[in-house]
Amino acid sequence: MAGNNESVSKTLLVAFLVCVVCGVVVATAAVSLRPVQNENKLLDKRKNILQAAGMYDAGKGVNEQFELIERKFVDIDSGDYVEMPESYDQRKAAKDPKQSERLSGDVDTASIKSQAKVAEVYLAKDENGDLSRIILPVHGYGLWSTLYGFLALEPDANTVAGLGFYEHAETPGLGGEVDNPKWKALWHGKKLYGDQGEVEIQVIKGTVESNTPNAEHKVDGLAGATLTSQGVSNLLRFWVGENGFRPYLQRMQQEDSVIDVSNTVESSDQPEGDA
Repeated sequence: MAGNNESVSKTLLVAFLVCVVCGVVVATAAVSLRPVQNENKLLDKRKNILQAAGMYDAGKGVNEQFELIERKFVDIDSGDYVEMPESYDQRKAAKDPKQSERLSGDVDTASIKSQAKVAEVYLAKDENGDLSRIILPVHGYGLWSTLYGFLALEPDANTVAGLGFYEHAETPGLGGEVDNPKWKALWHGKKLYGDQGEVEIQVIKGTVESNTPNAEHKVDGLAGATLTSQGVSNLLRFWVGENGFRPYLQRMQQEDSVIDVSNTVESSDQPEGDA
């Protein structure tokens, strides 16, 4: 009996020691690899931003290309820039009652429940230092999941330069076609707002033809994925609307108008002989 008890005790001791050693190894690996994981996560995010803006070059390093992009923070209500730490995470802030605002059902057309009070924006510059893209993070619910992506706009803050989703769980072959390059290409050149500044962009059921009324504001729906298509339409309309980036985009449009006016004045003041 004593021998059996000793054998059981040794077995339990060995099992315990193995568990401890394995736990230490796993914990050590997790801690040591965390910087690498964070760096890979950042690289992936930057790559998706570049792709949405149509600026990604597979032959160049992501960080090298990202040197032309500046990250800023915007107060959602006012549209003004604010100072935030570089560690700020908009997705985490949206879950923090102190940093977010709960949305009522009539406002929450994107079905996100709560919204961070401060949002990230990315401004891409060309080689001359001029603004070439305004890139906005967007998200909202589709059929099965929340879609997270980036909307890229031209400097006029109205014309779509690109749209891409980097995270979702929509049905492959149906709602998952939001990743199809052919569908994403349809967004290029579309207009967010009408002549009076109202949000007009939408995903329709069916196909946009050349004779479709207001075709510049409409994009083909995804075949067999009506709810995902509606979800994309809803989330974009929310984020470019008054409860999203509309105050900020209005500010950008006003600044662009000031630049255009100044350029016009300068050209009109030239002596006739220099024309």
